[in-house]
Amino acid sequence: MTARTRFLLAVIVLALLMTGPFVVTALLVWLETAGSRELLIDVIAPHLPLGALMTLMGFVVGIAVLRNLFRRYVQGLLRMGENLNLMLGANREFRVKEEGPPEVKALARYVNALAEQRDALLQDVEAQIARAKESLEEEKNRLAALMSELTQSVLVCNLDGRILLYNNRARAQFRSLSQAPGVANGGELIGLGRSIYGVFDRNLINHALESIQHRLRRSNVQPVAKFVTTTRAGHLLRAQMAPVLSVGQEDAPERSITGFILMLDDITRNFENESRRDQMLHTLTEGNRAALANVRAAAEMLDYPDLQSELQERFRKVIRDEIRAMSGRLDETANEFADALKARWPLEEMLGADLLAAAQRRIVKVLKVPAKLEEVDESLWVKVDSFSLLQALTYLASRLSDEFEIREVRFRLSGAGRLVHLDLIWSGQAMSTETVMSWELEPMRFADENSPLTVRDVIERNDGEMWLEREKVRHRAFFRIVLPAALPQEELDPAAFLKGEGRPEYYDFDLFKWSEKSHVLEDRLLSELTYTVFDTETTGLDPSKGDEIIQIGATRIVNGKLLRQESFEQLIDPERGVSPESVKIHGITPDMLAGQPTIARVLPAFHAFAQDTVLIAHNAAFDMRFLQLKENLTGLRFDQPVLDTLLLSAVVHPNQESHRLEAIAERLNLTIIGRHTALGDAIVTAEVLLKLIPLLAEKGIRTLGEARQAAEKSYYARVKY
Repeated sequence: MTARTRFLLAVIVLALLMTGPFVVTALLVWLETAGSRELLIDVIAPHLPLGALMTLMGFVVGIAVLRNLFRRYVQGLLRMGENLNLMLGANREFRVKEEGPPEVKALARYVNALAEQRDALLQDVEAQIARAKESLEEEKNRLAALMSELTQSVLVCNLDGRILLYNNRARAQFRSLSQAPGVANGGELIGLGRSIYGVFDRNLINHALESIQHRLRRSNVQPVAKFVTTTRAGHLLRAQMAPVLSVGQEDAPERSITGFILMLDDITRNFENESRRDQMLHTLTEGNRAALANVRAAAEMLDYPDLQSELQERFRKVIRDEIRAMSGRLDETANEFADALKARWPLEEMLGADLLAAAQRRIVKVLKVPAKLEEVDESLWVKVDSFSLLQALTYLASRLSDEFEIREVRFRLSGAGRLVHLDLIWSGQAMSTETVMSWELEPMRFADENSPLTVRDVIERNDGEMWLEREKVRHRAFFRIVLPAALPQEELDPAAFLKGEGRPEYYDFDLFKWSEKSHVLEDRLLSELTYTVFDTETTGLDPSKGDEIIQIGATRIVNGKLLRQESFEQLIDPERGVSPESVKIHGITPDMLAGQPTIARVLPAFHAFAQDTVLIAHNAAFDMRFLQLKENLTGLRFDQPVLDTLLLSAVVHPNQESHRLEAIAERLNLTIIGRHTALGDAIVTAEVLLKLIPLLAEKGIRTLGEARQAAEKSYYARVKY
């Protein structure tokens, strides 16, 4: 029986107590005065209104007193009970307010004192646990650091093909494999808990695992499998698979496979280069075969002594034309082959500014010549053999210092289309072209270093050019070295590493326990499910009257962990205006939306990002209504289960006055950052959900089905959009 029902029963009892004796007395008097009822009526009737009025007033006063007692004692204690539950679990720092009658205040004071004692004991225990975990965390951080710094794509999966670990290189590579619109950034393919079978054929992985199992049975020292496969995006991947073995036990020394490691290389470009070279050789051989046949036939015809002069000239022309064509094909093949050889040299991509900084340090350290940087375009990337190029720059600076006594050198870096200009500048005496040529062709010797290479060798190795130029106005000269530009590499967002307490959570070994068998979501525990927590910002508050989504933000929860790095955030062009009232809330102005993709492009990407997960939102009915109205336009249905943190909060704390996101976050001791941005609200909502799950479990709500049933009974579930 709820408190409100008990209150209603108390009111009924009060009414009976106040009116019951009066009614019974009147009934007895009525029965005993059967002969004089008219006189009785004449005596009582004038006083009935006053009596009824007094009874009614007494009843009202009684209800007021009863209601006041109910609110101060019953409801006050219920709120205190919910607050105590918060202190016990979700928000340990929460303290009960000392409010209400003196007895309740005293109770709150004693409870807070107990909480202080509890916290002191817990802090001591936590300190001991932290010291015990320190070594383990250090090992995990080393592993995370190792994985994140590898230049090869690495993924670790369990036997269900779920990704347990991946590094930055893998994330970048999967981004290039994505067929979804660019806004998805490959998030639909890679992420903790996502299936590797979205990229690889399941049979291929199973075959590789069988091969590894066979090697293990034969005690092979290297139980690995290698294969090459194509992805749905058309890329050619070379993969090496190694097993993750269980820890052997005394009673079961044989180790079993619990997962596998994939190391991936995208060999699409290498394969294209090989194919082009094969095609080049085929063209050279087949093309010259026909030409040689023509030359041979023409030469044989010329041996005939009676051949007419006109025919002789025609055959000579055939020979000249074929030889010229053969010569052209040979030159073309030689050039392409030379380019291919250059490409084989192990060049590395690096930021041009880093190359100049290294040259500056080296010249100062080795030659003791001041070196400065000027006009350096820090966005330029080059692909070079940095060691030999630094040797060449130091050698040139050394010759300038020895023979022209320069006081300093300067470096300049600028872009010119697909080329990069690297200038080595000095002031002083002019230099002849012959001197430059002699420097280029002599082996490099400076300080204590000797190299068999010349500057020209180095420049050619780097597929570049070099010449001398003069700045007559400034009385300066410079060597201009032209190098091919490289595509800028992906810059990782430093903020992404600052959001968490340490390195990004790219690993979760607990997922080894995850089985594909129990995919009946209704019966799955809330703590085991994978969630996509999302939020939308809109042009207004009425989706049925044409308001549109202008931003979607989402993040993921896998195995009870919030994965901030696996997020989705995209502005959307609503193709209509944004109300000033809405701009005041979310701060997204129309000019910020100009040029952004439309909802027809963004929604498929978000649909892919959220696939195979439970959707979570705060006041989800509002956000889901916007999505449902786009089903006809996009042909996409978000038919996965949906949970609403607003409804779940009302289930956990039915006596609290507010279930707004800010109020819930304050109760649960969560810090809100980026409120009223889609991603910021999604992250706060995710943190709220993680706090609510154990509180729901205390009420016996542990599975998705139980949570949905409880939420549907909430008062707030009546809200429709």
